[in-house]
Amino acid sequence: MQTLTVSLGERSYPILIGTGLLRSRELLAPQLSGRNAVLISNTVVAPLYAQLLKHSLEGQRVLEVILPDGEQHKTLATASRVFDVLIANRIGRDAVVLALGGGVVGDLAGFVAACYQRGVDLVQIPTTLLAHVDSSVGGKTAVNHPGGKNMIGAFHQPRAVIADTDLLQTLPDRELRAGLAEVIKYGLICDPIFFDWIEANVDALLARSAQALSHAIYRSCQIKAQIVARDEREHGERALLNLGHTFGHAIESATGYVDWQHGEAVGTGMLIAAEMSQRLGNLDPSVVGRLRALLQRAGLPVAAPRIGAARAFDYMSVDKKVHAGRVRLVLLTGLGRAVVTSDYPDAALRDTLAAHFG
Repeated sequence: MQTLTVSLGERSYPILIGTGLLRSRELLAPQLSGRNAVLISNTVVAPLYAQLLKHSLEGQRVLEVILPDGEQHKTLATASRVFDVLIANRIGRDAVVLALGGGVVGDLAGFVAACYQRGVDLVQIPTTLLAHVDSSVGGKTAVNHPGGKNMIGAFHQPRAVIADTDLLQTLPDRELRAGLAEVIKYGLICDPIFFDWIEANVDALLARSAQALSHAIYRSCQIKAQIVARDEREHGERALLNLGHTFGHAIESATGYVDWQHGEAVGTGMLIAAEMSQRLGNLDPSVVGRLRALLQRAGLPVAAPRIGAARAFDYMSVDKKVHAGRVRLVLLTGLGRAVVTSDYPDAALRDTLAAHFG
């Protein structure tokens, strides 16, 4: 087992990465300390792993709340149904929410934990690659709104992240590929050596090599933990983690959170951001070419849906990253170098949207 720490003073917490962690009572029990546990999962993950988790918590009262699967269910209405269950079962403020699932479960369970009785403890147990390397770490929780993705949420750090890589063996191939987009992101924004490593090992990652996956997860979490420790509430550096997300969220919102996986949209969004960076003269075309080739090797889409430039801009305009009326974008100035900026020519954004969204 490898251990990282998200250093936030008294709210610091460990990220535990390894195999067989879900089977370890010694590892899980201290997170509960005899308190009520609320296991939030979905109809896909729960049949695979809920019983294993409950077995490791034998003797502990565990209330299960099983949600429908899919980003389209990450809503206030679903969260409200969870609150109804907690209140009906008289769950107190000393409860611990266990989020067993991918990014949707982690975001929604985290939002519930942040709001219920003004905040209860949360343990993230990610089951997808995307959740292992990104959404389970850092304390961002949210639900979607028809007008935009993750528009309603709160920062609520977990007390631990338990990343059992064994859980990735049942992950559908499409979701594994989607998770690779977030891994690639870390290389693009701050670690060109890691980007080189991903290029050299993408086939091993797709083949689910335990060694390759462990390294990808560890380095991704290490980068994110360091950034979150320096900028928990995204006042500066943490915004770099949004590379590709503003364009990607427009794709997800316009397609109703159904047709595109989050990682797929982010991957395409990163390519759009890279091509806009090239359009501005800030990025060598060779970097754009390498990114496009890597996304294609990872089996990720590289063409945005033709939803129209105006519609894409409308969704981007209600994104959380709008500041003083301008869309803030994460753009690249080189491989491993990213900036957050709203200082770009409007024509460059219009031309980029027209080229990719029609």
